[in-house]
Amino acid sequence: MTLTKDHINEALSAIAHPSGGDLVSRGCVLNIAVCDEHASVRICMTQGNPSESQPSRDQLAKMGALVDSMVRGAAKDQGIDALGLIVDFVDHQGEVIMKLKGDAKGVAREQSKDDPKTPTPQNSGATGVPGVKHIIAVGAGKGGVGKTTVAVNLAIGLARKGHAVGLLDGDIYGPSLPTMLGLHSMEQVVLDGALQPFMAHGVKSITMGKLVDAEKPLIWRGPMAHGAFHQLIERTQWGELDYLIIDLPPGTGDVPLTLAQSVQLTGAVVVCTPQRVAQDDAVRASAMFESLGVEVLGVVENMSYFIGDDGKEYDIFGRGGAQQMAQRLNHPFLGAIPINMALRENSDGGKPTHNFDPKTAGGEALPKALETLVDQLEAQVTLASMSKGASKPTLTVS
Repeated sequence: MTLTKDHINEALSAIAHPSGGDLVSRGCVLNIAVCDEHASVRICMTQGNPSESQPSRDQLAKMGALVDSMVRGAAKDQGIDALGLIVDFVDHQGEVIMKLKGDAKGVAREQSKDDPKTPTPQNSGATGVPGVKHIIAVGAGKGGVGKTTVAVNLAIGLARKGHAVGLLDGDIYGPSLPTMLGLHSMEQVVLDGALQPFMAHGVKSITMGKLVDAEKPLIWRGPMAHGAFHQLIERTQWGELDYLIIDLPPGTGDVPLTLAQSVQLTGAVVVCTPQRVAQDDAVRASAMFESLGVEVLGVVENMSYFIGDDGKEYDIFGRGGAQQMAQRLNHPFLGAIPINMALRENSDGGKPTHNFDPKTAGGEALPKALETLVDQLEAQVTLASMSKGASKPTLTVS
């Protein structure tokens, strides 16, 4: 048995609102996310009536305890006795005014800024990169899911739409950009102590793979990787960019933490293949970004299916698994990317722009999937920017 958002929604509909009706019918329940034995609920008690005064902290605490009790009851009905639950009370602008966290033992307690047990979002105090509008991290919980492939094609797709785009190869231990962008014949240039990014396929890029011997492994401890990544961020002269895509190494280690502490991210994209073992790690990656205060812009299902030379589609890994995971975590689903012989050949040959042309991409399926992915990402970036106040809709009258 599995706990779902519908189960939680039904439980919350039994909780009365102080001004009449229940939490659900009044639209107070803004968001519900469920993953295995963890759940989160976001509630605005003044939803629909911003002028209404907020309940006192004591009233919110009592309401939170009731929410905690009802949701745990729904979880127990589904066979889950130890539920990790977070209840966020927000104002009508979405700002969290009280956070209650119930651990597996069912003890609900308020988390405040002064609580030493409450981790401070690492990205909240980070600064931006001069001249760069949007910084997007592309990460995954495990290796081998095609994270760099997604990062490269996102960058190329955005550039094809007229954006100024940069691509930073943050995979310190296994840099792949020299191969995927065809940079082997180019030399790294340094002017006045600043790294000059390569320009290839309409995208500016920088990679550790052009700064070290390609034949030698990088045997670095965490602090060394931390420092190297910091240098790539601070010493590269990007100029004016609309987007900077950062390809992270797999896992949840030093480099993602350094990134969150160093630069203000617009958000993160989580890459996952359809099978369950990849989903489990992608869930951890998603949780890592959220714990660092980085918004998850969406999930990409890579290698969703294989297109053979005969044109048939083969669901080798079980198509749709990553999409279901995204729905379970309440994250946007950006799209599914198929794999075919052309994608492999174009990647190995350093010709990523060929993935956007049906003549060199093995048909129309791959270009359409990539274009959908880019369009969805643009939309999520716009929404994220508006929610943070970075951009506002404008009306022109002529």
